[in-house]
Amino acid sequence: MDYDVKKGHGKELEGDGLRKIAEEVFGSAKIEGDMVVAKYGAMTHLEAKMKDKSNIMINTTTDAKASVEVAADTIKQYNVFLEKVTGFTSKERRTRLQKKAKEGKL
Repeated sequence: MDYDVKKGHGKELEGDGLRKIAEEVFGSAKIEGDMVVAKYGAMTHLEAKMKDKSNIMINTTTDAKASVEVAADTIKQYNVFLEKVTGFTSKERRTRLQKKAKEGKL
């Protein structure tokens, strides 16, 4: 899924910035090709890559058999990660996605 990045926030993600944020939030992260790769809790695989200074692509795979507690913690950490990399809160991300959906841009 693609996410908008707050204007001016993309500079923090350049170079090794995206990997450092993933490592801070998830405990470990590595670079594979042009992707940052990590895993955490019920999230068995995360791939993230800057498309440009205003867009980031993030794909995840989750374990459907994970316990409710592990899944809840994973969602919490994933939202922390998204806020740190996009610069937008979950409410702001939701509003932006709803607007794009109404405009037919999704």
